[in-house]
Amino acid sequence: MAMRLLPPGPRARPIQGFLPEFRKDPLTLVTRVAREYGDIVRLQLGPWDFILLNTPDLIEQVLVTQSRHMMKGRGIHSPLLGNGLLTSEGEFWRRQRRLAQPAFHRERITAYGAAMVDFTLRHIAQWQDGAAFDINREMMRLTLAIAAHTLFSAEVTEDADAVGSAMNTCLHYFQDRARSILVVPYSWPTPANVRAWKAVEQLNSVIYRIIDERRASGADTGDLLSMLMQAVDDDGSQMTSEQLRDEVMTLFLAGHETTANATSWTWYLLAQNPDAEMRLHTELDQVLGGRAPTPADLPRLPYAEAVINESMRLYPPAWIMSRKATVPVEVGGFTFPAGTEFLMSQWVMHRSERWFDDPLAFRPERWLDGLAKRLPTFAYFPFGGGPRMCIGKGFALMEAQLILAAIAQRYRFDLQPNQTIACDASITLRPTAGIHVTAHVRR
Repeated sequence: MAMRLLPPGPRARPIQGFLPEFRKDPLTLVTRVAREYGDIVRLQLGPWDFILLNTPDLIEQVLVTQSRHMMKGRGIHSPLLGNGLLTSEGEFWRRQRRLAQPAFHRERITAYGAAMVDFTLRHIAQWQDGAAFDINREMMRLTLAIAAHTLFSAEVTEDADAVGSAMNTCLHYFQDRARSILVVPYSWPTPANVRAWKAVEQLNSVIYRIIDERRASGADTGDLLSMLMQAVDDDGSQMTSEQLRDEVMTLFLAGHETTANATSWTWYLLAQNPDAEMRLHTELDQVLGGRAPTPADLPRLPYAEAVINESMRLYPPAWIMSRKATVPVEVGGFTFPAGTEFLMSQWVMHRSERWFDDPLAFRPERWLDGLAKRLPTFAYFPFGGGPRMCIGKGFALMEAQLILAAIAQRYRFDLQPNQTIACDASITLRPTAGIHVTAHVRR
């Protein structure tokens, strides 16, 4: 079949293209162009042409079939993450993935479950009936503590607010750089650069403290940090403090940010859907009878799992991903040169009526009749796919379900009035100004 030259796409303004719209409201933009232009769309953002893929088979071509010809796309590389699992490429990435993989084996993840529940129960013991707070902030504090303890055997409770603030500063800074036509070097002392440096330094101080304390103790706690510190390369060398920092920082971000956002959006959706909330409470009461949940209980909590799946469908923690071709490739009947960047949006796919009935409705029950097995692989892919699927998928799913079960047994939440809850489509999908709720003890 003869290859076509360019896929369809909206006519763009010179130089800027649709970058202003993408900076202001990327969710609306990608949804609109996917609806109007179909399965494969050329989208100009600034001086760069991106190819937005909107069907499972095309996404599979990029993430799986031709994965060896792809690398991570624009915007993912930053001084925040360094050269960790999320950003590294080639043989170095494969080595680091091999070293980290044992920490995420099923048996190891299951062993983390007791700590996840314990930290959750300790955290909510501070709440009172009628208390008002930002549930997103609470979930961030909780998941940060869980990630630090389970992956690094560290205590960071007192650092939680500072870490959260610094992480927020960094994410927005690097997002803005990725969406700008002209960017100044990191070394220039602009106000934005100075704020980012300070935030990265604040995060580094926590990370290097964890590493230094472990080195000083010499303890082998069997956690991820111990595995990475003890790993010896073929030439006899071990990871430097800088390499350890990059991996710990990556897993700090991935290990708490995404789960915190997923559970925050879950509470938001349950607060608006009392029938789903009641069904969840009934299942928890019947299965757990008031005791704390354990990983062994999760197979008997199918509705709780469905609630998490449905929440991540409507509000996927990672809302878009990109890959850059390293050689000329053929995708969807078109030929693309090396350097072409492909976009694949979970937000678009998860909310498509082609794959989901009544796609904008929160209906956890849709997952109870085998939907996951019937769907094309990349109609629903909150953790990505292919060789670079999120290494922490099992960790995050178990954590989200245990947090949901432990808290929903004891509390329900009402949304506070007169607030606007919107999506901040940064590297992750955050609520722009938090989600402010009133907590009620279940009677």
